[in-house]
Amino acid sequence: MILATAFLFLLVFARFFYVQVVQGEKLRARAIGQWTREIPVVAARGEIVDANGVVLAGNRSSYTVFARPNAVEDKNAAAATLASIFSLDEAELYSALTGSRVSELTIARRVEKQLVERLEQYDLPGVYYARDNTRLYPYGSMLSRVLGFTSSDNTGLTGLEKYYESYLAGADGEIAYPADLVGAEIEGEAYYYPATDGLNIRLTIDASVQEIAEAAMEEVYAQYSPETAQCIVLDPDTFDVLAMAESPSYDLNDIPRDDPEQLNRLSRNNLISDIYEPGSTFKIVTATANIEEHLQGNSNAFSMQYIFNSSRTRTVDGTTIRCWSDHANGKHSHQTLAEALNNSCNPCFTDIALSLGTETFYEYLNLFHFGETTGIDFSGEAQGMLVPETAVRACDLARIGFGQTVAVTALQLACAAASAVNGGYYYTPRLVKEIYAPDGSVSVSISSVLKNRTVSEEASAILCSLLEGVVRDGSGSRAYIEGYRVAGKTGTAQKFENGSIAQGKYVSSFLGFFPANDPQYLVLVIVDEPEGAYYGSVVAAPAAKQIFQGIIDAKGIDPVE
Repeated sequence: MILATAFLFLLVFARFFYVQVVQGEKLRARAIGQWTREIPVVAARGEIVDANGVVLAGNRSSYTVFARPNAVEDKNAAAATLASIFSLDEAELYSALTGSRVSELTIARRVEKQLVERLEQYDLPGVYYARDNTRLYPYGSMLSRVLGFTSSDNTGLTGLEKYYESYLAGADGEIAYPADLVGAEIEGEAYYYPATDGLNIRLTIDASVQEIAEAAMEEVYAQYSPETAQCIVLDPDTFDVLAMAESPSYDLNDIPRDDPEQLNRLSRNNLISDIYEPGSTFKIVTATANIEEHLQGNSNAFSMQYIFNSSRTRTVDGTTIRCWSDHANGKHSHQTLAEALNNSCNPCFTDIALSLGTETFYEYLNLFHFGETTGIDFSGEAQGMLVPETAVRACDLARIGFGQTVAVTALQLACAAASAVNGGYYYTPRLVKEIYAPDGSVSVSISSVLKNRTVSEEASAILCSLLEGVVRDGSGSRAYIEGYRVAGKTGTAQKFENGSIAQGKYVSSFLGFFPANDPQYLVLVIVDEPEGAYYGSVVAAPAAKQIFQGIIDAKGIDPVE
């Protein structure tokens, strides 16, 4: 009997312990929820600013209006009043207030202050409002494909808004008022749970450079009516992204949410997420590999003075590779590496790739991280396409040498070129440099990370000199700026569709940098399917020159003496 009593006592004690300790917090919260009316205190979403503190994504104060159907005393009057103030359907509102089984309805979001002031005049029982935040993009369409946008409840959906959501979002609070079982407020002490505002993120983007790049792409788009005109500007010393521009664009304050197909097309960051055959801009990589191998004493690499075969064609595995020029009147004959770059002669770079061989050339392709993502802090990065080394044929290797049979993202190519001209240092590119609190204290610092060395500083310096010659004397002359040491390489690539060349469709590009002896700004311009002119030297090089000139003017960069 004593044992049975003791056992029952232990059971009762265990139940009390479970209810009061184990489940105590949960049950207390449920009780508070049944006897309180909560008004949300919305956290301010963190701002997104450029490298210099210019606000690119901020907030505008607004309000959200709620109703508790059980606490609304005159549903007819409430429906009529709410419909009148917020331009809603009165019948639908009345139906929601009378037929809904939910304890709370959201009547209107992102309401301006003057409308809330009108609502206050009616003092409707069961209807209340809370401060909210509406995302505001002061520059409209600028950097739209990078910043991304938020949902109606301020959750990041695309771009950096999504990638850094956990930092930007913050945590909402609430004010809990005592209420009866139907939700009507009664007298008693209110509980205040403060919101925690989101953290701000500082980009590597320079708003002044971004504006220059966007203006140039808009002009190219207006002149040549391409599918897209795209541009990326990098700091070659750190791989910081200074600008990413693409036309056409869209206003982040007026998102076409009712057209998902158009929205997906306009919001996609093609510079990071899409791949293409780069064509002659890829010759920068082939030339770099050859220079480095020559310096290392590889007898298969060509010297700077080597004279290439003057024939216009090369035949590899039954595939004929041609130069764009007909080589008439001795043009393109007896070319050195500098002249081959100036003339953008495909057969010369076929010779280099085949001479280096698959194993050696692929070592450089891997050092420059082709066929893999760069690791940039952005969702949806593509890794490009590179024929596996074990499967590559001689004709494939020959074409890779001048930028065919290989597909890259614009970011991949820009990073590879940056490494080739900055002394041979390959970094992980970044869009955000730090995350900081509203009081200015830095929560997370994101430093440049060196991945690996690609080539020697000597090889890099030689390449820069050769590419300066391309702009001064060769196909890149339309990017030349008197008094400034601009270097670069043009590209004109035929597009492939369904396994064959798409007639009349080209990708025009220019990859350049300055100053040639100490690169500070690297620009890649890509124009997809321009109408009329299509050579990179004609379409893309002048746009790059416009960007370089804009940077020179904005930053007050003096000419060389």
